[in-house]
Order: sequence, then C-alpha cells, then structure tokens
Amino acid sequence: MKALRAWLTPETRSRRLLVGLALYLACTTTFALVAGPVRLGEHTQYNHYALLADAWLHGRQDLVNGPPRYTGNNDFASFHGKTYITFPPFPAVLMVPLVAASGSAENFRDGQFVIWLAGLAPALMFLVLEKLRRTGRSNRSETESVLLAALMAIGTVYFFTAVEGTVWFAALVINVALMALYALFALDAESPALAGVMLGLIFATRVTPILAAPLFALEAIRVSCTEGLPAEGVFVDRVRLTWTRVDKHALLSRYIRFAVPILAILAVCSWTNYTRFHSWNPAHFGHEHLSVAWRTRMEKWGVISYHYLAKNLGCMLTILPWLPPRGTPVSFWNASSSAVPPFQINEHGLALWFTVPVYFWLFRPRTRGWLHDILLLSIVGPAIADLLYQNTGWRQFGYRFSNDYVVILFMLLAIGQRPFGSLFRAAAGWGVVVNLFGAVTFDRADARFDRFYYRDASQVVVYQPD
Repeated sequence: MKALRAWLTPETRSRRLLVGLALYLACTTTFALVAGPVRLGEHTQYNHYALLADAWLHGRQDLVNGPPRYTGNNDFASFHGKTYITFPPFPAVLMVPLVAASGSAENFRDGQFVIWLAGLAPALMFLVLEKLRRTGRSNRSETESVLLAALMAIGTVYFFTAVEGTVWFAALVINVALMALYALFALDAESPALAGVMLGLIFATRVTPILAAPLFALEAIRVSCTEGLPAEGVFVDRVRLTWTRVDKHALLSRYIRFAVPILAILAVCSWTNYTRFHSWNPAHFGHEHLSVAWRTRMEKWGVISYHYLAKNLGCMLTILPWLPPRGTPVSFWNASSSAVPPFQINEHGLALWFTVPVYFWLFRPRTRGWLHDILLLSIVGPAIADLLYQNTGWRQFGYRFSNDYVVILFMLLAIGQRPFGSLFRAAAGWGVVVNLFGAVTFDRADARFDRFYYRDASQVVVYQPD
C-alpha cells in the first residue's frame, strides 16, 4: 500500500501514467461492450488493412486473387490488371505480426484489434491535457483533465468510430492516438524527432492531418527565442522582432530533427506508390483508381477540389435527424410493426454541433494567447483539406473527419479557461447520449437499429426529400 501511495503522489509522472492506464482500461472496456461479440469475435467485412498485411507477408503489394467476395469489392483499386489497397498503409504495418501469427487475414480479428487500440487516444489525451496544466497553459484540475479525456472518448463522434473496426474507421482511431502523441511531443518543441515520427506516421495513416505541422513549427520558434516573444506592437513589427530574437542555430537544429523522420516516411510512401501506380507523389495512394460508382467525379474534379466544398460544409454543419410526416404512426423499437421510426439519420452524418455541442464553448475563450492561435492554425489545414475531399465521410453517424483534429479541439477547450458550468455539463451529457445512440445503432445487422438510418448508395440525397 505504501508503494502504491508513492506511485499515486500528486503531480508525479507515475500518477499520470496510472491515471492514463485506468482511462485506457475503462474506455477499452466500454468500447468492447458496445461493440458486442460479433465485432470482437469475427473479422470485419472490410478488413482491407489485414488483407494488405497478408499481401506483404507473401511478398506482394497487390491482392493476387482480387478482393475477397465478402468485401463486396468495396473500395479496391484496379490498375494494370492488379488489385490494390489504396488506404495509407501504417495501420497495416501494426497488423503484420498478428496477421502472421493468425495465418491469414480471415483468421485475424481486425475489429477486436482496433478496439484494443481505441482506448489509447483518450489515455494519451489525458497526458496532453496534464502537460498543458503542468506548464501553466491550462487552469483545469486533474479531475477536469480526466473528464475531458473521457468526454472525447464517449461524448464525440470518436465513440461510434471506435467500435466500428472496419478500414475507414480503423485509420481514424489510430490517427487520433498518433495526433495525441504528436501534440505531447510538439508542445514546447520538447522532442523534435519524436514529433516528426508521429506526424510522418499520421501522414501514413490519414494524410490530411499532416497539415497540423504549425503546432511544432511555431512552438519551436517560441522556445528558440532567447528573450521571449514580444507582446506589444503591431503584428508585422512583432514578427520582425521575434525573428531577431530567435536563436537561428537552435531553431534549425530542431527543424532538422523534426523533418528527417517525416521525409523518411514520405520517401517510403513515394516508393510504394511508384511501384504500384507509377507516381512518385507520396500522397498518391491510388484512390483515383477505385472501382466505385463515383470514380467519374474524381476523374473530372480530382480527389481534392473546391467543387466538393458546399456539399461537405452542408453535411458537416446542417444535417439533422429526419422526422416522419405529420400523422405517420411511429414506433421506437418495434421493427416488425408497420409504424416507421420516430426519426431517421442520413448516412452522410449528423451536423457536428448537434453531436458535439460542447464545441460551442470554443467560440468565446476567456483567454487567448500564442498557443491558442497556433492550435487554431493547426486545425485550419486539416479541416479545409477534409472539406475539399471528394467524400463527405459517407457512411457515418456523425462527421467522422472531425476526428482528424479532435485532439486539438479538446486542447483548445482546456486552455480557453471558460468555466465548465451547468450549461456545459448539459451539453456534454447530450453529447454522451447522442453518441452512445450512434455507437449502439450505427452499421448494425439488426433491423431494430438499421431502420433509423437513411441509406442512399448514390450519395446524392443530402436532405429529406419533399
């Protein structure tokens, strides 16, 4: 007991690690219970990363027998007569030893593996929040750090993402954990090489969140200023004065250590893309060659285009549950009755503010400063890139691409220093209830749950028809 009390001494590293471990166990248990025995006990229908890992184990990059029948040929690329996985490959790297031990992709329970990983993000989020508190950027208590990390796990769209297990959601789960590690190493530019490794792996998992690089780049400038950042004067004058105060040698050293692992990972991605699709572009993982109905729009407009912005903004900010016409008999759970469900959710996903209303507290922080502004800048790139992407996130319960920057959003909630009063607690409770519903019901092979979702395979219908 004495040793345990020593480990739990306030403000010690051991205490932070133990609390993080407790969060990991609590969140992983929750995710496993919600996921249920089918997702834990069988491989998912869309186990693309396991298939890629299995191909590597056989010395190939393509699937020699094409897509397995159980996948429905969903999201595979066909190029020069060969079938490829087009998703960035790092999640498959993690699966290689377990697929090898299992003997095949079909014997490997990829959904269960993702759920084991899903508890890492909230645990690491807690460590990030505690670092903000220890360094004086956040006035939140340790208890508030725990609650914020738990809220990220079960009160945001991360919840339904964590229990899915399939290829699209696995990448998001791994990316959130990597983003938390990146933030941990990037704050105070404390570990440039490790921050670079994490950002490189983020690119090899999701691509767009690499645009969060300003967090490290600007923190490195701050800690390299020998006399601190200037606090007064117009912006241009402060930029000039900052540059005169920067220790150029120290800053260059930090940037080199940060950049080297990123460039190494980009080089590996470039090589794999060239050997498959004859493109040295590290981001050209092959989505342009997907055998999907909307391939023509990618050929016409590209994978990233302003053309997609209006639709993506609409899905991110305006989609609400559809209510049945007046006078329609409704039934909540009885799927066998003639009554319709009390509402339906378009699988383009519910509006972000509807699923996570605590984000409203980001608009009026009590305090602002250097870190607040560079965190905002670190969100802009990934958010805009996602909004210009050819896919809204369909199929989804809520706007799942927000997971790309959820870590930074919660850092902003922590440093904003606005009290978490009764209204915030009510909004947090709403988020937990709504996202629990999504985690329990979305993409389930159960008519009781499936009837709550409106599915339009053409992806054309966004709002309830007249």
